Amino acid sequence: MRKHTESTYSTLEVKVNHSKPNSQITAADFLSDPESRLDSAQMKYKPMADSDIPYRDLTNAKTKRESIGQLIDKLDVVKNIRYQRTIEDTYCNVYSYDYCHFCKVYLPTVWWTDQALEKILQGQEVEPLMGETVDHIYSSAIHDWFLKWGDDFGWKRMFTAEEIQNKVNTNGGVGIICAKRKEKGLSGHIVPVVPETNEHQAYRENGVVIYPLQSQAGKVNYNYFSEVKKDWWNDELYSSYVFYYHD
Repeated sequence: MRKHTESTYSTLEVKVNHSKPNSQITAADFLSDPESRLDSAQMKYKPMADSDIPYRDLTNAKTKRESIGQLIDKLDVVKNIRYQRTIEDTYCNVYSYDYCHFCKVYLPTVWWTDQALEKILQGQEVEPLMGETVDHIYSSAIHDWFLKWGDDFGWKRMFTAEEIQNKVNTNGGVGIICAKRKEKGLSGHIVPVVPETNEHQAYRENGVVIYPLQSQAGKVNYNYFSEVKKDWWNDELYSSYVFYYHD
């Protein structure tokens, strides 16, 4: 795995909420781009403009769960070119971003630079420009983003596999596990926690979830897995991990 230059995401201690009409700071995101596609390795930091990819149906918990299953099937992280590892890199952050985007939940794949945020806080309009006002944010930095900004974008921190799996199952919401690498500059890992189905289940001991049901891009891509990777977030490679949930 190659070393990343982590984005200069903000360390400013500013409490904002992008859902409020008068909020100054919003999601750092681009418009959908036709060049960003499942069958291409290009433009991975932009949302896909593909009408065949289903968005999560927010009508009720049942439609949420069912449409998430349809989304996982369509993204098909095992087969689609967009998520295949290369000699230099793996794409856990790209898959997690796409999953959240089509679930209608914000997770950054780029984030404002400190300089851009300062201008926004001063009331200036700032356009997302790659390498100028925004930059890539990889999984180790996303771990820190959750802790600094997650609450402001509707994410709620959780602390056990049982808790996050139950919330995802019950409400049809979005779960994330994100781990930060000990060695600065190396990517951590980020994985969606997904609703259980008749065919795919979390791993339990004595009725308690030990390994939640997950979906990932990485060194090996899985549409669904639980026991196969066990508690990967506790691996000695990582200094810290977080569980987060969004309705």
